[in-house]
Amino acid sequence: MQEVVIGTRGSQLALWQANWIHTELSRRFPKIKFSLKTITTTGDKILNSPLSAIGDRGLFVKEIELALQEHEIDLAVHSMKDVPTFIPSDLAITAIPHREDPRDVFISNRWTSFSQLPSGAQVGTSSLRRIAQLKAARPDLQFEPIRGNINTRLRKLDELELDAIILAAAGVKRLGWTEQITEYLPMELVLPAVGQGALGIETRKDDDQTNALVRELHHPETAAAVQAERGFLTQLEGGCQVPIGAWAEVQGDTVALQGLVASLDGSQVIKGQKQGPVAEAFAIGDALGRELRTKGAQPILDELRRLKEGGNAGY
Repeated sequence: MQEVVIGTRGSQLALWQANWIHTELSRRFPKIKFSLKTITTTGDKILNSPLSAIGDRGLFVKEIELALQEHEIDLAVHSMKDVPTFIPSDLAITAIPHREDPRDVFISNRWTSFSQLPSGAQVGTSSLRRIAQLKAARPDLQFEPIRGNINTRLRKLDELELDAIILAAAGVKRLGWTEQITEYLPMELVLPAVGQGALGIETRKDDDQTNALVRELHHPETAAAVQAERGFLTQLEGGCQVPIGAWAEVQGDTVALQGLVASLDGSQVIKGQKQGPVAEAFAIGDALGRELRTKGAQPILDELRRLKEGGNAGY
C-alpha cells in the first residue's frame, strides 16, 4: 500500500489541523495510507520570549520545509499566518483549504466585552499586531506577553489574574472551545494577521502524485483572499515582524482587501483598502502595500527596522 507522510508541528492545534487533513485525504483516497510525522521547530523550542524578539518569520516552518526537501515527509500542513512570503524554489503551497473564521476573539472571566474593560486593564497577548491596534483604541490598557498552546493561554488568564486574553478565533473553534469566547472582535477594531484562519499544504513541486492528491482540498476563494493578503505583506514586511493586519474577501470575481500598518504604541495607524479581479489578487495586495507606504507607513517601517537592528528586546 502506498504511504504518504504528513509533516506537522507537535502543538495541540497543529496536530488537530494535520489530523483534519489526514481525515479528509483518507476519506477521498482510501487505498492510500496517510501517516503523521511530528517535527519540532525553532518557534516551538523558545517559549519564554515574544516571537518578534526571536527572529524573522518562518520560525514555525523552516525545519518542516527541510524535512520536505529531504523526502522525510511528503507534504506539510501549516497555518498560513506562519508561512513566510519567501518559499524555497523547489517547494510550493499547493493547496489552501476552506478558511475558518479569521477574526480575533476576546476571552474574559470578568467582563462581557472589550468595551467594558476598565482603565488600566491587563490583557494577555504577545502579538505586536494586536497590541498596536488595541492600543490605538484604548491607550490605557496594559499588555502581558503570553505564549504556548491555547489551553496554556487560557490557564494563564486565571494564573496571571488577567482581565482578558486575545486569541485567534480559528484555533479556539477548531479545538472545540467556542464556549470560552466572550466576544468576537470586529474587523473595525482589529484586523487579523495575514492568512489567519487558513491552512496551507506545502509540497515538493516535482512530486506530481502528492500534488494531485492535495489539490482535492483546494478552495479557490480562500486561496485568492490569502494571496491578496500575502501580496500586501510582501510589499511591507521588510524582513522583520511588524504590526501589520490584513483581511480579504472574495465576492464573485472580485477580491476586496483591507490592510493596515501601525506603530508599536498604536499612536499611528495607516489604513487602506483596494479591490479588483480575483485573478489579480496578489497584485492588488502589492498595490495596497505600496499605497500605504506613500501614506505614511514607510517611516513606521523604518523605525521598527531600526529598533530590530538595535536589538530592542521589546520589539
